[in-house]
Amino acid sequence: MDKKLGVYLCSGCSLGESLDMEKLAKVAQKEYKAPVCRVHPFLCGAEGVAQIRKDLEEGTVNTAVVAACSPRVKTAAFSFDPTAVIMERVNLREHVAWCQKPKDEDTQMMAEDYLRMGIVKAQKSEPLEPASEAISKTILVVGGGVAGMTAALEAAAAGYEVTLVEKQAQLGGFVGTLKSRFPQTPPYTELSADGMAEKIQALTYHPKITVLTSAAIVKTEGQPGMFDVTVEVEGGSKSFRVGSIIMATGWKPYDAAKLGHLGYGLSPDVVTNVEFERMAASGAIARPSDGRPPQSVLFIQCAGSRDKEHLPYCSSVCCMATLKHAEYLHAQNADAKAYIIYKDMRTPGQYEKYYAKAQNHPATFLTKGEVASVRKGEGGLVVEVKDTLLGGSVQIPADMVVLATGMVPNSADGEAIRQLHDAEAKVLRNESDTQRQEAEKRVAELKQHEGTEILHLTYRQGPDLPVLRYGFPDSHFVCFPYETRRTGIYTTGTVRAPMDSSHAAEDALGAAMKAIQSVELASKGQAVHPRAGDLSFPEFFLQRCTQCKRCTEECPFGTLDEDAKGTPKPNPYRCRRCGICMGACPERIISFKNYSVDMIASMIKAIEVPEEDEEKPRVLVFMCENDAYPALDIAGMNHAQYDPSVRIIPLRCLGSMNIVWIADALSGGIDGIMLIGCKYGDDYQCHFAKGSELANRRLENVKETLTRLQLESERIQVTQLAINEYGKLPVLINDFMDRIREMGPNPYKGF
Repeated sequence: MDKKLGVYLCSGCSLGESLDMEKLAKVAQKEYKAPVCRVHPFLCGAEGVAQIRKDLEEGTVNTAVVAACSPRVKTAAFSFDPTAVIMERVNLREHVAWCQKPKDEDTQMMAEDYLRMGIVKAQKSEPLEPASEAISKTILVVGGGVAGMTAALEAAAAGYEVTLVEKQAQLGGFVGTLKSRFPQTPPYTELSADGMAEKIQALTYHPKITVLTSAAIVKTEGQPGMFDVTVEVEGGSKSFRVGSIIMATGWKPYDAAKLGHLGYGLSPDVVTNVEFERMAASGAIARPSDGRPPQSVLFIQCAGSRDKEHLPYCSSVCCMATLKHAEYLHAQNADAKAYIIYKDMRTPGQYEKYYAKAQNHPATFLTKGEVASVRKGEGGLVVEVKDTLLGGSVQIPADMVVLATGMVPNSADGEAIRQLHDAEAKVLRNESDTQRQEAEKRVAELKQHEGTEILHLTYRQGPDLPVLRYGFPDSHFVCFPYETRRTGIYTTGTVRAPMDSSHAAEDALGAAMKAIQSVELASKGQAVHPRAGDLSFPEFFLQRCTQCKRCTEECPFGTLDEDAKGTPKPNPYRCRRCGICMGACPERIISFKNYSVDMIASMIKAIEVPEEDEEKPRVLVFMCENDAYPALDIAGMNHAQYDPSVRIIPLRCLGSMNIVWIADALSGGIDGIMLIGCKYGDDYQCHFAKGSELANRRLENVKETLTRLQLESERIQVTQLAINEYGKLPVLINDFMDRIREMGPNPYKGF
């Protein structure tokens, strides 16, 4: 493309009062020979936008650089066809005028550098290419419980074809086996019928829904919009194409055999809450040992839940299930005693009214405490409870004991996942070559068994959905709860998180919306979260590929498969445009038309580095666009001042950072480098799942780079930051600048 550059400078929003617009215009006109350079007092207004459009329509400009406010605002005003126009926005408002001294030399230098960087980026960019693939908009729902059926019905109601696959012979899932459900309607004090018959009928006869029961998926290959699924059904197999997948495979109860300390296995009269529910649903509640109706039942809450040795999390429904079971018991025998031993009673929302009703029953006894032992007693069982509300310990005789076991998602084998994570941790420790090789071999073995292989994906990274904490296959529980690390595949219901049936039905609405969004974006060649709408795709110059496999291994989303030699085989519609593969590649063969190693390197070189005797240090800040960059915008909106010596380069993800940029910056005289990315780990997650963590791991190699360049390692600082910590950013920047000034100029300055 023959670039016709137009630079548009806004003087509104205090920009004109803070900066010398004529000097900025000279940068564009003299240094970069921009044939069009305009200054406007209200560039985002109708008149300003009309001027840009006029230049584009007349053909005098096809590459526009808008130097005004943050690219995160006024997106509609500066939206042009990316397949025909290159648009680059330079943030002179939040990152310069609103956070620096007006009409100051350093402020002006900062603005001019940002303009140079923006122009260079635009010059290195190319128009994006529109999608051309034929996309299926059919949605596959896996699982025929409450969540799966609701998702299917809602997607069909929105006009989309749906195929639902259920492994059992009938629909309904776990809820279909219940005697009754928790209260569904005001005043929320009475149990409800399961209501499944009507939903099953609506699903079965819906013209847009195909139901396959007694079916199992044997293979899923392809990518969003083009998933080819093979299902084994009675009498043969069926193959079909879908655009996105909703996984609603439900849960299973925690293995009570591991709860011997609570009496399971000691006596047939120690049962789980699921076993008690089935007993009530099938008829009368009776002691398994002798078939007699129990006169007293003791319920133990959090049986294996909220326990680091078993399930560390709360399973959400156990308290309400126990209150329901106590009502079952009293409906059979009003005088039967129900003892409930709890750590905490959790009955959220309107369920609190049902809890209050249960508390008022004269034969229900609740106490907070820890179960010390369950043993056989004369004619029944004896449970010792310590640390009760009344203090001390008590011994309670009971005919039956019911363990409120928790929910385990039908997504992954928890033990296999724990072993996998332990092996991966050994790889990261890298204690020795031999130990690393052994750990890597163990990881490879375990990855063949990661999950229950429900979807049977033909992905290089494994046959099912990767999991994070506790076996739940989520991708980012803070911002994107339905997402998994497999683009176009969404989870809902109890496979996503512990929840009751009402919550699961509501949850299914969100999953259906995400599945619809996925196929619609795929049909336009656009990315899903967090770069929703991005039309760029990674490009691979495979002639230089060394088959190192780093890109295929490090992509969090399984975008890349590989051939027998290890050469990457892209599946572009799986890509979320994070650029992690670009940062991983030591040969720098991966790029996007509007984001590349060469582009960022050129932006670094565009920064004017003062001579040593000018005593003006320069620090480069690579900043993740998802949390850190908007946090700095917020700091600017609050007019928080920070050192003007820094230059910000936003990255799609810190994981896209290529080590060569650090070498280029330091060898070019930049005095220090900050890298600010998303927080990662158990309490928070990178928007691209692993990007921030991978960047930190790669930066271990930077020490070698610094040694080679004979520079101090303190010239680089890595920080994780959440968006709500915007108040810390000016302090972090200023403290780092103080450290750089103490160390003195980069020895390479001036070379």
